Amino acid sequence: MKNPLDKGVYLERTSRRDVDVRGEYFRDQTAIIHSMPFRRLKHKTQVFFSPDNDHICTRIEHVLHVATIAATICKGLISYGWDLDIEMAYAIGLGHDLGHAPFGHAGEEVLAKKLGDEKAFMHELNSYRVVEHLANDGRGLDLTYGVKDGIICHNGEKSELILKPVSIKNDLENISDRSCMPSSYEGCIVRFSDKIAYLGRDIEDAILAKLVSMEDVPQKVAKELGNTNGQIINSLVIDMIENSHDKDSICFSDEKYEVFDALRNFNYKYIYKNEKMEEYKVYCYKIVLEIFEYLEELYKNLGNDYNAYKTRDKKLDKAFGSFIESMDTFYINEKDKPAQIVTDYVSGMTDSFALDCMKQITIPSPIDFF
Repeated sequence: MKNPLDKGVYLERTSRRDVDVRGEYFRDQTAIIHSMPFRRLKHKTQVFFSPDNDHICTRIEHVLHVATIAATICKGLISYGWDLDIEMAYAIGLGHDLGHAPFGHAGEEVLAKKLGDEKAFMHELNSYRVVEHLANDGRGLDLTYGVKDGIICHNGEKSELILKPVSIKNDLENISDRSCMPSSYEGCIVRFSDKIAYLGRDIEDAILAKLVSMEDVPQKVAKELGNTNGQIINSLVIDMIENSHDKDSICFSDEKYEVFDALRNFNYKYIYKNEKMEEYKVYCYKIVLEIFEYLEELYKNLGNDYNAYKTRDKKLDKAFGSFIESMDTFYINEKDKPAQIVTDYVSGMTDSFALDCMKQITIPSPIDFF
């Protein structure tokens, strides 16, 4: 099985750079891992807000899980004769969550509200915006079309039994919601890998956080998929390979999908919607909202006067001014409104930086007696 579009389409990129020894998709991988947005993922929420335990999964670990799971599924299907590119799938996995806001979906909800319905914030769309426009001071990462298409169409929240790539080239600049399907099998595989990666790992973290116990996990899930993250991943990956290899789509078996969906429903009810998690979410929502409104007001007062930001007392003010200065050419060309500029900056924050910014906003600087 091979992709519906010509291979040259997936390899298209904005620049006319010569192919080097790395090849196109491995070059995309290195561009992603050397970028500032990727490095920030180690301090961004996966499920548990700003964890002080080094063993709790953060966003950077999640994207590595997704990349390796996608590569494994590709390897399995290639052994059956499929024409897939492992490096392309791995690059999509590495880059798919670069646009996540601080505090995960709590931060995402704030930014969506502040941007409004016309241009609501979605991390899938923002991940594309980051790699195509915002990274490298507004120059982007110059990734191939195939990788960008997989990133913007990854949608890991929706429960799906079967996926098949669209047969037309997606217009990435004009995608405005989560309904768009990837144009490659590699993109579909990453879309599934995103779901496979987080379900088992989130249970392990929730047990450490004492939100659930292993005995709470539905017996059918433990019997059919296993009771560790590794067992769950292995069961789902093998099932997907064995049930897709002779079809023109990527899919689970009906039996495994039923159990997979039961696991997903369990996680949503007892982990993601847990009362304690909902309490933390309220605080995180307030933090991001407070920072956003503070910076929005600051920008309305100072605009693009970079020197004015530099004279401010708060580190946040200075850092925001430096961001605006570095992005000056991009924002002049794009003619973005203040809300979008503030969204771009806030969405790039780590949990820890956002917490520090909140302290700067709410706690006055100490009086200098010297």
